[in-house]
Amino acid sequence: MVIEYHSEKDQVEPMKNFMIKTALVVGLSLAANTPVFAAQNCFVDYKAKQSSGGLKLHYGVMKIPSQACSNNAAAQKIVSKRLANNGWKLLRIMSRFDNSGLSQRQGNAGAYFLKY
Repeated sequence: MVIEYHSEKDQVEPMKNFMIKTALVVGLSLAANTPVFAAQNCFVDYKAKQSSGGLKLHYGVMKIPSQACSNNAAAQKIVSKRLANNGWKLLRIMSRFDNSGLSQRQGNAGAYFLKY
């Protein structure tokens, strides 16, 4: 019968290395999901109106720069300007979302899906 004895240092060192590696992996995973690292696309769905020749309304989806996604004023300014260039007035931005929300809105947006 052989009995091996390992010092406390021999037992603690592998666990310490494991904990450091685990913390590093978790930290990098969390950092990759923050807006600073996110390179995701940003979209808005909106309602707009046009008054010339009678009242016209439309619902649409538009891609905006990702840095404007977390800034209400910037998003409103971008969407309003693009719509105004085409004779429309923004009524309101409904929501902001990433690629995962595109397919569920495509049918409702129709011809105004990613038009502007």
